[in-house]
Amino acid sequence: MAIYIILSTYTEQGARNVKDSPKRLNAAKALARRLNGRFRQFFLTMGAYDIVAIAEFPNDEAAAKFALTLASKGNVRTTTLKAFSEADYRKIVRALPRG
Repeated sequence: MAIYIILSTYTEQGARNVKDSPKRLNAAKALARRLNGRFRQFFLTMGAYDIVAIAEFPNDEAAAKFALTLASKGNVRTTTLKAFSEADYRKIVRALPRG
């Protein structure tokens, strides 16, 4: 499974209804499962982003569907980063051409 880092900020609507955000998180986790993915970790953060989640999805299409569905609800804006494990990183670097 591919790993994705999802950086989120509350929209005005999301901040206004922040007390409902635990229910929205549960719904997001259920959506991930329907897309054959899962949340590995979830963090409330301070700084440029309000939420950071580490998730797994079977492919980029599933991750895009997840992000677009979240965006369509209007409570958060997301930036999604595809991540590579340390093992994958080492494999990629080893395969680089010399020179």
